[in-house]
Amino acid sequence: MDTTLNYSPNFEIKKRKVKQIKFIIFHYTGMKKESEAIERLISMRSKVSSHYLIRYNGEIVIMVPDLYEAWHAGVSSWKNLKSLNKHSIGIEISNPGHEYNYKKFSKKQIQSLKKLSQFLIKKYKINEKNILGHSDISPTRKKDPGEKFPWKYLAKFGIGKWHSLSQKTLLKNRRKEISLIDKNFFFNNLSRIGYSIKSPIKLKKDKFLNLITIAFQRRFRQELINGIIDQECLLISQNLTKKLK
Repeated sequence: MDTTLNYSPNFEIKKRKVKQIKFIIFHYTGMKKESEAIERLISMRSKVSSHYLIRYNGEIVIMVPDLYEAWHAGVSSWKNLKSLNKHSIGIEISNPGHEYNYKKFSKKQIQSLKKLSQFLIKKYKINEKNILGHSDISPTRKKDPGEKFPWKYLAKFGIGKWHSLSQKTLLKNRRKEISLIDKNFFFNNLSRIGYSIKSPIKLKKDKFLNLITIAFQRRFRQELINGIIDQECLLISQNLTKKLK
């Protein structure tokens, strides 16, 4: 695996133990130019960093050594954990993001990401259910890596979870209304998967639950992101909870 070094000064000085590393978090850079994204990740003023960056050409850049805590997740939560920085490896992927003409990730980027992820999974014994996107752990603030990120493809290689429902079943149940009781079941399923259903900031409950729904759709129902819980969303959430056993 070919890598280059471009170290960031933005990390916690105290080394962490190998067993503390339990998650991989994917991000996009969300900036117009790759050079600007790199500059931000290595600038002391920005106070942000990641362990790795995958450039447009597929080159993997090491920015913070694995055993040091990088500053990539920010205010975040998953299951009973807060502040995922302490327990995760952050991987940034060059992409302008939703604010600057969000586009597909290149084949070279995805192949490099696949190699790097498989290496890290094996090295740190990371469970596939602990491979997440920034929007999963920070749904009120983040959209990355976004609906063009190939979660379904990567799941074939043990990189993240995906459901096992057929396209026919999905389309049959798309936009079908569900009851209030079923909506509660849906959020219960999301909680079991790992999503925090308690807002970390002052936000009306309905607004917060809408943002979590959008984060879920952005990850698992990428063809339609509307914040509306339908029969398709419910079925996907049920299928995923079965896979947790």
